[in-house]
Amino acid sequence: MTARDPNRLRSRAWFDNPDDPGMTALYIERYLNYGLTREELQSGKPIIGIAQTGSDLSPCNRHHIELAKRVREGIREAGGICFEFPVHPIQETGKRPTASLDRNLAYLGLVELLYGYPIDGVVLTIGCDKTTPACLMAAATVNIPAIALSVGPMLNGWHRGERTGSGTIVWKAREMLAAGEIDYAGFMDLVASSAPSVGYCNTMGTATTMNSLAEALGMQLPGGAAIPATYRERAQLAYQTGLRIVDMVWEDLKPSDIMTREAFENAIVVNSAIGGSTNAPIHLNAVARHLGVPLDNDDWQRLGHDVPLIVNMQPAGEYLGEDYHHAGGVPAVIGELMKAERLPHPQALTVNGKSLGDNCRTAENLDTRVIRPVSDPLVDKAGFLNLKGNLFDSAIMKTSVISKEFRDRYLSNPGDPDAFEGRAIVFEGPEDYHHRIDDPELEIDENCLLFIRGTGPIGYPGGAEVVNMQPPAALIKRGIHAMPCIGDGRQSGTSGSASILNASPEAAAGGGLALLKTGDRVRIDLRACTANILISDEELEQRRAELAAAGGFAIPDHQTPWQEIQRGIIDQFDKGMVLKPAVAYRDIAASKGLPRNNH
Repeated sequence: MTARDPNRLRSRAWFDNPDDPGMTALYIERYLNYGLTREELQSGKPIIGIAQTGSDLSPCNRHHIELAKRVREGIREAGGICFEFPVHPIQETGKRPTASLDRNLAYLGLVELLYGYPIDGVVLTIGCDKTTPACLMAAATVNIPAIALSVGPMLNGWHRGERTGSGTIVWKAREMLAAGEIDYAGFMDLVASSAPSVGYCNTMGTATTMNSLAEALGMQLPGGAAIPATYRERAQLAYQTGLRIVDMVWEDLKPSDIMTREAFENAIVVNSAIGGSTNAPIHLNAVARHLGVPLDNDDWQRLGHDVPLIVNMQPAGEYLGEDYHHAGGVPAVIGELMKAERLPHPQALTVNGKSLGDNCRTAENLDTRVIRPVSDPLVDKAGFLNLKGNLFDSAIMKTSVISKEFRDRYLSNPGDPDAFEGRAIVFEGPEDYHHRIDDPELEIDENCLLFIRGTGPIGYPGGAEVVNMQPPAALIKRGIHAMPCIGDGRQSGTSGSASILNASPEAAAGGGLALLKTGDRVRIDLRACTANILISDEELEQRRAELAAAGGFAIPDHQTPWQEIQRGIIDQFDKGMVLKPAVAYRDIAASKGLPRNNH
């Protein structure tokens, strides 16, 4: 059993320091004013934080307000004392211009809280897309014992007897509206049917992806990612998480012990197997950088591209979150990968003190319609491709969502397989796209490629989910539901579009997209992993000089102080969209020592 030495606790420097009674009294007296006792705070019990991401502004995570009650009970029963505090809210569907602005802001705030307050360990309440990386990034930077608790997905959505997945149904509804199959009211009813309860998206969007990867990284208790928000098992797991974090403090089990290079390699493989979001490389690359673990988009292709898709879940498949849970969730996925010897590092440590392999080796796959065996996948090679060329240095393409229609039209030329060329149609952001996509003067046909730029971390700002553009209504009515879409923004993980996105550097940072013109011929080659404007190097450099002479690529004015601050220090998508100065701060609870007294 681990020795429980209270003198190792950070909180003792605040609440029980006989060498400085003046400061100890100042720290402790205010925490007594709502009912805590001096005996409690000086008992040698660890102080456990609950980093609360739920609020009325964050409906996907709001159920954490209730779940935290069970976390508190677990912490108390294990001999800890609980301090619950708010994290800057992040809601993907509520924040303008994009919730991507808030990930780094929430990260910064949480770093200050974990470092500057008397906290010995923390429960990270994760859920909606960017709450998960924000919390993991902060835990990585401070490096005190931390465990994540997912809020869980919504219940399955249903409409007229068919499953409707949150986010994913929006794209289908847009096609139906454009084709005149539904009206405005029908559109609203169809989309709203996909959100029947508390919790995050019930599809394999970015939320389910990131919560699954947090478990694959070892930062959640086994099975913690997939339990629906409303199920009793979710509150039971909250209690168990509260129990576990106290022992983690005594064991001094920290994020850096768990989120190793091996853990990230496991997560990349799991991401391909579940059909994870194209936002995953951005977020995991960011977490890795805050730990000092090398990870880049080449790793995502090298380790993940040949991994089969085995989770049959929208948008790449048929089923939804409840089905994923009933089939066995992440442990069942990892169990199938281990049977096929496809999990690279089963020995990787997790928050329960056991290895990932030990946690999942005997996990049962309870529904092979939802979680397929590796020998019978939905897609044989389902990972990301990392494309490069004169358009950008890196851009991601999710291969698991390449539809038969898309493959037949663009990737099946026997003389030039897995490659396509076409005339570029360039849009300057989503407003321009919506305004002009149906303009007959553009003469858009199925041989065109749709480009959108000015939508990255600097240009938008923040990086918007706008790359998954639908074809003009006239083409949709002809049965053309998808065209090649390329851009320096992101797209929702709930989208089934095989876009080429997260282009780095973005147009606003001098990337080749800034030099592209409508009418240019562009070639995309998935075998060579290249993306190029078919013009000479001399023409490209002439355009670059002309753009510089004109003042560079135009971006919108800053609207808030944070937009200006972040634009000035933000890195590109392939580098994790981190704040450049922040990655120098690692393991600060140990490397920087205790912060100075405040009086």
